[in-house]
Amino acid sequence: MFAILCILSGCEQAPKDEIVTTEKATEEKPPNIIFILADDLGYGDVGVYGATKIKTPNIDKLASQGRMFTDAHSVSAVCTPSRYALLTGKYPMRAKKGARNQEVGVWGPLPIESELIIETDELTLGKMLQNKGYKTAAIGKWHLGFKQGQNDWQMPLSPGPLDVGFDYYYGVPIVNSAPPYVLVENETVVEHDPKDPLVYLGPPRSRTNTEVQPTPIKEFPKEASQKTQNHFGGALAAHMRYDDEQLGIEFTHKAIDWIDANKQDPFFLYFSTTQVHHPFTPSPKFKGTSEIGLYGDFVHELDWMVGELMTYLEENDLADNTLVVFTSDNGGMLNLGGRNAYEAGHKINGDLLGFKFGVWEGGHRVPFIARWPGKIGPRETSDQLISLVDMYSTFASLTGQENAVPKDTNSINVLPALLGTTTNQLREELVIAPRQPKNLALRDGKWVYIPAKGSGGFRGSKPSAHAWGGAAAVNFVGGVNSDMADGKLLPDAPPAQLYDIASDPYQSTNLYHTHPEIVERMEAKLKAIIAKEQG
Repeated sequence: MFAILCILSGCEQAPKDEIVTTEKATEEKPPNIIFILADDLGYGDVGVYGATKIKTPNIDKLASQGRMFTDAHSVSAVCTPSRYALLTGKYPMRAKKGARNQEVGVWGPLPIESELIIETDELTLGKMLQNKGYKTAAIGKWHLGFKQGQNDWQMPLSPGPLDVGFDYYYGVPIVNSAPPYVLVENETVVEHDPKDPLVYLGPPRSRTNTEVQPTPIKEFPKEASQKTQNHFGGALAAHMRYDDEQLGIEFTHKAIDWIDANKQDPFFLYFSTTQVHHPFTPSPKFKGTSEIGLYGDFVHELDWMVGELMTYLEENDLADNTLVVFTSDNGGMLNLGGRNAYEAGHKINGDLLGFKFGVWEGGHRVPFIARWPGKIGPRETSDQLISLVDMYSTFASLTGQENAVPKDTNSINVLPALLGTTTNQLREELVIAPRQPKNLALRDGKWVYIPAKGSGGFRGSKPSAHAWGGAAAVNFVGGVNSDMADGKLLPDAPPAQLYDIASDPYQSTNLYHTHPEIVERMEAKLKAIIAKEQG
């Protein structure tokens, strides 16, 4: 179906007698699960998905030892909503809190003062695995909020990860481009000093810049892309502990140390990297290793992190009973680093239309690789439609907990797709969220319906804009779409969009006027879904 499928040396299917069925898998000792969620890694950022200017030997090796999916989606084109979907098995439009100026649904990145948006009394992916005896950890980026009501950033930071299914948490509380620039372990800021607490001062317009705590960042070049000024004072030791260029290495070591301490029990590691979200701050040993600047160097660091985890598993006889999944929270972003990469010959989202935040395929179709020796055959590809929201039901089935899946879940068990025990399409329908609710889209079989013009994502129209998106960004990378010309939407463009993904995976032609009957059917179906999910 898809043009960029597999650059592996042979993609033959493994004999089915080498594959363990779902039933047999659940009878054995529960497998360990490592879920690696990269940040802003585009469909075209990995060697086996078409990258040539970036080298990803460790991620490519995962694919050579398992199955890569060519029609996997993050559900949302935005980080926070896609993480919510992963951990709850619910579409992000169902979130009951944390949405700015909206009664229901989370659509964008959570603001600094946001509370925890996952309800502490719901059965999350982590809690479901804890109920099966798993040790659980979340290491890396969180960005799902802390506390109840407005987060005042006073200790303890509770409720938080420990209240929604994780025994241990260590990482950045929001994202590497937004304050506070401190690390959090469990419920406390690392190097927290009660005599010098973290103090939220608000954005620059509400204070004088002299009050803010400087962060110990080095003088990064412009190509590293934007990093928001700190909004916090106090906590000098905690701020000095934070080093942008060491986050990847530190999180990798923390992950390995945690596995080492918990490997006697089945374990679930949610490894949520800051790579490759801006600012692009790879450790010095990775700088200059790619052909496309800091963006590529940051991907190289991510690949090293994957390699370190896999080496540990192999050396400790854990690899054969560990399901490793590698994917991304949304598509790549055409900020300065992404633009420099393109000018150096690299397309972050391959030839897909659009970018992060937007509802076109480039915003949410992501790399997805699953490896489990003896259970998943080597060098396999799949065009099954799957998504991050499906991991809840999939891991429930994997651990024999089908009864733990709520009846109103949006999650579908795609374990047979991971194991290769079926060729039947398991998911026919998927709702995909961009930044703007009006562009909430429906995938139904081969059709994608978007009930508005444009991508519903970034609106920057000039190359100087950090948040460059829409028609202007498509034009920059040589994209083609029938609703656009010269980097602008045509005045007479249809009011909505319909694409045949099977024959037009790059969404070059809007078929809105060609198939009015399909538009009518899908519009009615999408409205019914929204009414049901948000009613």
